[in-house]
Amino acid sequence: MPEIVLHYIWEHCLWAGFDQETTDGRKVEILSVGEHNRDAGPDYSHARIRIDGHEWVGNIEIHVCSSDWIKHHHHLDKAYDSVILHVVRTADKPVYNSHGELIPQCELQYPSDRDYLTDLFTAAQQMDSAIGRIGCAEQLIHDPSLITDGWRKSLLNKRLECKKASIDRLLEITKGSWEHALYISLARNFGFHTNSLPFEQLAINTPLSYLQKHRNSLFQLTAMLMGQSGGLEPDSFCHSEDRDALLKEYRFMQSKFGITPMDPTMWKHARMRPQNNPELRIRQFAQLLYQSESLFSKILDFNGIKELVKLFEWNDSTVPALGRSSIDILLINTVFPYKYAYAKHRNTEFDAIALMEKIPAENNSVIRQWRVLGQRVQSAADTQALLHLYQNYCQHHECINCEVGYQIFKDRQLKLF
Repeated sequence: MPEIVLHYIWEHCLWAGFDQETTDGRKVEILSVGEHNRDAGPDYSHARIRIDGHEWVGNIEIHVCSSDWIKHHHHLDKAYDSVILHVVRTADKPVYNSHGELIPQCELQYPSDRDYLTDLFTAAQQMDSAIGRIGCAEQLIHDPSLITDGWRKSLLNKRLECKKASIDRLLEITKGSWEHALYISLARNFGFHTNSLPFEQLAINTPLSYLQKHRNSLFQLTAMLMGQSGGLEPDSFCHSEDRDALLKEYRFMQSKFGITPMDPTMWKHARMRPQNNPELRIRQFAQLLYQSESLFSKILDFNGIKELVKLFEWNDSTVPALGRSSIDILLINTVFPYKYAYAKHRNTEFDAIALMEKIPAENNSVIRQWRVLGQRVQSAADTQALLHLYQNYCQHHECINCEVGYQIFKDRQLKLF
């Protein structure tokens, strides 16, 4: 059986109704399968399981045979130390993490009918196609107008409200500091999806107040952020000529503030474009903090796209500039939501949608699927609406709560009667 079929069974909960247990006989309850990781590292992140009544949150790795764990050298890779369950078809040997700790294993139980598994394999091969991902794909191919302009606008407003809710949670954590909350959000979005979580952790582990004490020195800001990322530790990802000087400065700050670096294995490097290299992004983030005192106030003051774009531009030859597409993503995911949230808090008006309509459409795997299905994709307003539809309805099979799904179900009912 190809491993992709096990992924399909796991992700689509086709194990439901079967008793699951570890190889040593402990009961396993799967509370959440997690998020599929298509980059380096374990197959599924943020999964939740319960083993003999004890709840665990972490990563899941899936193999056909347990011995594949060793073949792939996961027992030597710290990135796999966070695996809470090794899911396999056949457990042919015990597996351990890089600390020599035994990892629980589960021989996944699922329907064993050969014809059924053949159908599963066919479906699994289609997982990366539009038909395999979006439930109403066939209907949309024949009638793209099923996604109406009104539904798009509603989806975009829902997305903005979701982002506002995230900002509100950050404001609680930062005790109402908009500047500090913006700093954490910007850091997360500097990870550009692949490294969003480690970038967010970097910001949480490195208080803004510490950075502000050294905001007049780009070198010191870079040293603190690179050091806190774990990138200056032995055998880590920083290989620049100034690494030794940065490490020396960071050791001084580490003693001064009592700070501790992150685990550098949190950062992803495989299958990544050079411009998304963690070291480069951290240096760019340091450059932004260096040149942007009172950034939140400036974001509030500026309403034109050109003015907002200039906040993320610089001419320092030592730090490569952000590309325009990267700046657009930061505007979409950070700047516009913060302006929207602040306006809501002050009971004033801010038309985030109008600004998004002036930003070019995003280009990613999800949006390419919608294009295949004949959807109009002209601006960031379109892409943000379609991303929200996919992430909050299609992925969770919430068809009955979607305007398109409801219309399809309604039409079927009318045909029956």
